[in-house]
Amino acid sequence: MPHISIKMYPGRTEEQKIELCKTITEAVVRIAKCEEKSVSISIEEVTPKDWTTKVYLPEISGKKSLLYKEPGYQPE
Repeated sequence: MPHISIKMYPGRTEEQKIELCKTITEAVVRIAKCEEKSVSISIEEVTPKDWTTKVYLPEISGKKSLLYKEPGYQPE
């Protein structure tokens, strides 16, 4: 039962979010060998002002051992 949680800056259209979720779902089904009905995806928009405290510190630097892809930036 993969659940993918996406956090990103605001500004994408609803169509872009739907396309992103469709593409991620297809990849998860293919690679993880699960059924599409098992996949869930959430998208949370986080403002640039709040990114460091709401995402970078708790989700990225606070969980480095869980990261499979680290970002190529440092917070401001």
